[in-house]
Amino acid sequence: MALLNPRALRWKIAALTAAACCAVAAVIGVLVHQAMAQRGDRTGNERLSARLAAAEREYTRTGSAPLDIEVLAPERLDAPLARALAAKDPASLYATWYDRKPPNWYWMWAAMPVEGGRVLVARTDMSSEVRGLQLLDRSIVKAVLAALLVVVPLAALATEPMNRRLRRGSRTARAIADGDLDARIGPGGRARDEITEMSAAVDEMAAALQHKLEGERRFTADVAHELRTPLMGLSTAAGLLPEDDEAAGLVRDRARALNALVEDLLEISRLDAGAERALTDEVPLGELVTDLVLRTGTPTGVVVRGGSEVVETDPRRVERIVVNLVTNAHRHGTAPVEVTVAGGRIVVRDHGPGFPAELLDEGPQRFRTGTAERGRGHGLGLTIALGQAGVLGARLAFANAPDGGAVATLDLGGGPGPSDGLVRPTG
Repeated sequence: MALLNPRALRWKIAALTAAACCAVAAVIGVLVHQAMAQRGDRTGNERLSARLAAAEREYTRTGSAPLDIEVLAPERLDAPLARALAAKDPASLYATWYDRKPPNWYWMWAAMPVEGGRVLVARTDMSSEVRGLQLLDRSIVKAVLAALLVVVPLAALATEPMNRRLRRGSRTARAIADGDLDARIGPGGRARDEITEMSAAVDEMAAALQHKLEGERRFTADVAHELRTPLMGLSTAAGLLPEDDEAAGLVRDRARALNALVEDLLEISRLDAGAERALTDEVPLGELVTDLVLRTGTPTGVVVRGGSEVVETDPRRVERIVVNLVTNAHRHGTAPVEVTVAGGRIVVRDHGPGFPAELLDEGPQRFRTGTAERGRGHGLGLTIALGQAGVLGARLAFANAPDGGAVATLDLGGGPGPSDGLVRPTG
């Protein structure tokens, strides 16, 4: 497809090469055309000059001119020839006029004043010179076209090594954008050009980005691990507080929230490091989702369409995704919250303000929940759900329903399922 794409770099270079060839050919063609035209004019002038010189000698000697020479009074001259004679250089013996109009196509006329107020008029046929000039022009055009038929494909082929290096760079950039931070363009041979410099700059950027992200991952994991021990002590101490004390209840609640945050951070660290692996098993998806929703203890409706299809997946990770989506719907949306299972697709929908535009455009961002109407939170639930979906090889999409409400769709690849009529972002 890249070979046939007219916007491809190879064809732009080929077009530029063709334009340069045409420009050079045009300049050379004009110069050659003018040179040949001037040569033809000189040839015609030489013929007329020789004939007029001989006719003048004969007219001076005998009072008559050869048959191919006319002797006319000045008033009988054609108007263009008379004007040329009146405007001729005084140092010139005769004046010429090139008649390019019918019926006398391509005739050169010459007029020479002689004694007695008469004018000797001679003409010569320039058709052979004109036809030769036209033939030369056609030959130049044919030669240029033939050269283009060779130059354009060669130019397109000559750009292939450069195009290959650019395609390799674009594939590497996409791989880095998809999360493969080990991807590198690498050296592109012995060439030391702008593409080599760009490739080196992209590799340096990827290495710096990888180093920075790995440092952030290590920091997150280290902080979460370091917090685990004091949190365990805090949770144990909170459990010893009186049950009927309001302050003690608040401490226990905050300890549980902090402990959940640390566990989420640890899970994200494992997902970022690629340490998670799916352990798949065949499970009836409808029954699994119904049980998971019941265990959340939330007033969530569950609809299983087309029966409970058996899907090969990791039930523990499906549980993590579904629980996070349902919890997020209740926390940030508005009742009723509905879960629909159709084939291998799980749809979680609420009737709140919907997902913010930033989330639809950029995806879930940790520690960013979007607009205020979506409520408070640390933004890790959807991030974890998206990461677990990646481990499963599933697709998790976010959209807003036309009539309001946020919709999260987990597609495990178990079947297409019915359309929900939503317009999803393409970014």
